[in-house]
Amino acid sequence: MTVQALNVESSVPLSSLADVVLGKMLQPHSQRDGDVEVPYLRSASIQDSELDLGGMKRMWASPFEASDLDLRAGDVVVSEGGSVGRAVVLREDLPGVIFQNSVNRLRPRHGADGRFLTYVLSSIRHSGYFSVYCDAVSIAHLTAEKLGRLRIPAADSDAQQRIADYLDRETAKIDTLIEKQRRLLTLLVERRQAVRKHVALRGVDSDARTASAPDEWAGQLPIHWRFVPLLAVSRLGSGHTPSKSRPELWVDAKIPWISLRDVGAMRGITFLSETHTLISERGLASSSARILPAGTVVLSRDATIGRTAIMGRDMATSQHFATWTCGPEILPEYLHLVLSDAMQDHLESLTDGSTLRTIGMGDICALRVPLPPVDEQREIVIFARGVTAKIDTLIAKAERFIELAQERRAALITAAVTGQIEIPTED
Repeated sequence: MTVQALNVESSVPLSSLADVVLGKMLQPHSQRDGDVEVPYLRSASIQDSELDLGGMKRMWASPFEASDLDLRAGDVVVSEGGSVGRAVVLREDLPGVIFQNSVNRLRPRHGADGRFLTYVLSSIRHSGYFSVYCDAVSIAHLTAEKLGRLRIPAADSDAQQRIADYLDRETAKIDTLIEKQRRLLTLLVERRQAVRKHVALRGVDSDARTASAPDEWAGQLPIHWRFVPLLAVSRLGSGHTPSKSRPELWVDAKIPWISLRDVGAMRGITFLSETHTLISERGLASSSARILPAGTVVLSRDATIGRTAIMGRDMATSQHFATWTCGPEILPEYLHLVLSDAMQDHLESLTDGSTLRTIGMGDICALRVPLPPVDEQREIVIFARGVTAKIDTLIAKAERFIELAQERRAALITAAVTGQIEIPTED
């Protein structure tokens, strides 16, 4: 037996089903007698389908605020900014925890089910409607007023519970499959790096005699390899950012210019041929940046430490990168392999540990690398490319499975909360 989920012809404002409250502005210090220091949820705490309670920060609040902004099982917390509209229903009380003004709390009333409200918000968010509804000029904000006015499909409390129970069961099945694929993906990525690191440091001859490298991170190297300062076999460079306050420097821009906006595109690739931003000859002339030849190896030394690529064409970079133009003794593809896989842990150890992590140019200048004969470098690159291709195929399949499963999950939620499918009753 099945029953129709709800009447999609009718809708109600969200405020008719839940009280909407925006959280407290950050208060870093006690301001009055009796203030208490309490942990608080922020927008970043609200992840897809779950809360991240690790590393919660604390603020000061009055006893009234600590009581009024409490969080109970059945409440829904909704991101006000950032990932606008991301929502999670609380499965248990969070005693002593309040929420910041980057979070709205929905407290269901009149028998409304917080799980249903969360699924509705998830459907709206995946549709892209919030970007239009919030009408953002710069950063979108889903104020308590806007959230309360949001119209959602009407359903009585029994229908809400039935839909939520159904979606809990069905999304849990999909989430289990997604989690299995994510674990597989993690293993494949780790395997990929391990294989590339091994061949970069040991070569393709498993019988080669080895000895300890001068630097501990390199482990055992074939005894006929050299271990040299990177500056001895390549020309070190960096870049610069022309003034953004001078728009004339960015007019008629045709030269590819690598900036931190390209770091994401450098993940898992060898050659980088397109950049997010172009720079003009006039901009280059006004700065210390210069055009570097195709084949130059570039490494991010800020933010995402150690992300590496080979320039696929002549390019320039910002100051956030170190570059090496290789001499005849080292192949760019081999240096890329060493930097991107074999040296990652070592590069991480060189960061200064501040909030804005970076590798100083002094450490960059001091880098040393293994140096096989050029013919052997070429064999290593070809071997690594072949092994990597097989693993990359499996990685692509896992990523595609996750993508399709997430699309299926979102479509199922939308279909259920808008009455496009019939919800089976439990026997």
